[in-house]
Amino acid sequence: QNWTRGMSYCLHSESHLDTGPIYVRENGKLHVVNQGAGGIQNVTPKTRPFRLFSRGFSVELCMNREDDRARRQRTDHFIFTYTKEGNLRYSAKSLFSLVLGYISDNVDHIDSLIGFPEQIAEKLFSAAEARQKFTEPVTGLRALQKFTEAYGSLVLCSLCLRNRYLVISEKLEEIKSFRELTCLDLSCCKLGDEHELLEHLTKEALSSVKRLLLKDNSLSDAGLRRMTAPVRVLKKGLENLLVLDLSCNPKITDVGIGYLLSFKKLNCLDISETGVKDVNAVIKRIQMQIGLVHSKVPLKEFDHTNCKTEGWAEQTVLQWEQAVMEAIKPQDTLRSRTAALHFYGKTHRIEEVVKCTLVEAETKASGNLQFYKEKVQNCHLSLQKEVAGSHELTNNKKRALAEQERERTSKQKHLCLTVEDWDLLNTY
Repeated sequence: QNWTRGMSYCLHSESHLDTGPIYVRENGKLHVVNQGAGGIQNVTPKTRPFRLFSRGFSVELCMNREDDRARRQRTDHFIFTYTKEGNLRYSAKSLFSLVLGYISDNVDHIDSLIGFPEQIAEKLFSAAEARQKFTEPVTGLRALQKFTEAYGSLVLCSLCLRNRYLVISEKLEEIKSFRELTCLDLSCCKLGDEHELLEHLTKEALSSVKRLLLKDNSLSDAGLRRMTAPVRVLKKGLENLLVLDLSCNPKITDVGIGYLLSFKKLNCLDISETGVKDVNAVIKRIQMQIGLVHSKVPLKEFDHTNCKTEGWAEQTVLQWEQAVMEAIKPQDTLRSRTAALHFYGKTHRIEEVVKCTLVEAETKASGNLQFYKEKVQNCHLSLQKEVAGSHELTNNKKRALAEQERERTSKQKHLCLTVEDWDLLNTY
């Protein structure tokens, strides 16, 4: 009895805690302690459900607490939509979409994509582009190179960087990674003769370029000599060039035009507003050695509308441009400051960026130096005309032989390389 009273006292002292029923084994029998009467009942009453934790106990389940970024991205696994009633509804994404998102997040860790299906690779490129993976400084370049090595012109076949010198300076390595470009527009970029991108044009990676627009780039005869050296001597580089625009480069003279005669496949050439002095001699020289005819009207090949950025990386180039514009955006506030200085009488030198605008104005016949290749038309002459023109044919043959001899001698003179040419070739 003393033992039961002591236990009853202990139970009453801790009555605020719901510990559940207490069982005591005595003389081989199991008894339950009655907390209300303070005794032991022999008959087992109705037991209440056993409670492991108290009523105020709560628990929070957290996964990957050390990686909060991975936990937040869990919501990307669902698609949230609204029903007709306006209720929010979510459904799980497909396994393909989840795997595609995971690979695009780690696209810079891919070893190689050579032999990978093009259809899936395009979706992978779009997923990585949507996450702006190619705008990152180091990992973006590495990821872009994996795609260009495997798919070449599918990533980008045409690139227009007209009046985008800042994009070229910020993303030069990414631009150099593009392979198998067929059209490249670098107009109004003021690159100069020593720019690294112009040196990259002579490499085999851009031997597929057929349309090159270099209008208003501060080029001179030295730049043309470097650009044409692989074609003139090694028969590599821009040997497949069909359209070339070198207008608005006043430092190009008659000597620089001589380097362009190595482009035997040219169909269109624009050297308007250059430093050419003897125009008539240049026109005859181009017509005799490359077969291009001087055009009296502006050609549509140089209206700067045919060259556009095309390929998988079209949006990537726009992201680069947007990032550059956002980086220089705080400089626009300087205009309000300078306006205030002018208002209060203080002078301040304003250095505004001169933007090149492509003015499609009609040029005079004397100032227009655009050339094109005439299409050979098959003329079926009658027998009488052939007999009457037999004498002219013999004269034409003599002229052709004389021109071949003159061209052969000019080639021999042309192959006599100077010391500067040999120094330039040793750099390749």
